[in-house]
Amino acid sequence: MSTTIEPPRQSALEFFDRQFRRQAEAQDYALNPFERAVLPQLQGDVLDLGCGLGNLALAAAERGCRVTALDSSSTAIADLARRARERGVALEAHSADLRHYVPARDYDCVVSIGLLMFFACGDARRLLARMREAVRPGGLAAVNVLVEGTTYMEMFDPDAYCLFGRNELGDSFTGWEVLLSRHEDFPAPGNMLKRFHTLAARAPQ
Repeated sequence: MSTTIEPPRQSALEFFDRQFRRQAEAQDYALNPFERAVLPQLQGDVLDLGCGLGNLALAAAERGCRVTALDSSSTAIADLARRARERGVALEAHSADLRHYVPARDYDCVVSIGLLMFFACGDARRLLARMREAVRPGGLAAVNVLVEGTTYMEMFDPDAYCLFGRNELGDSFTGWEVLLSRHEDFPAPGNMLKRFHTLAARAPQ
C-alpha cells in the first residue's frame, strides 16, 4: 500500500512575491482593469491597502493625490519606492501585515483592489468595516474582491481565504452613493474561472 504525500501549498504571500518579481523583471506595470476603473474616482488623501506593485498608487500620486500605499510584500513595496524615487513622485509606501490592520486616521479615499479575499472571512469582513469607518464624510471607498463562483484557487492559502457573496459588497455599503458596481468573469489556468466584483461608493455627508 503506497501513500502519496502532496507537497505543502504555497502561501498567498509566496505566490504574489514570485508574481511581483516576475512583473518587475519584465517591467510589467500596466494598470489592471479594476485599477483603471477606480483611478478617475480618486482624489485628495488616499489610502491604498494591498497595493501590490503600486501601479494604482503611483498613478494616483502622479495625478496629485497624497497616497499612503501598504502591502504585505516587501518585494512589491521596495519596487514601488524605487519607481516613485525615479519619477520624483512623493508617496508613502510601507510593508505591513494588513490582516488585522486598523487605519490610524481617516482619508478622502480608501482603496482595496484584490486584497480581502486572501484573508479568512472574519478578518476580511472586519477589515472592510474598518475601511468604511476610515472614509471621511463624502469620501470614497473602492473595493475589488473575488466572489462565489470562482473556481481558480491556486493563489489561496487553504485555510485563509474568502469568496464574498455576489451582492455582499453592495449590501455592505447600504446608504452610500454607488458610483461603480461591476461584476466581471475572467478565465484562469486549467479552464478555471475568476469571478470579481468591483465597487466604488461615496460615503454619506
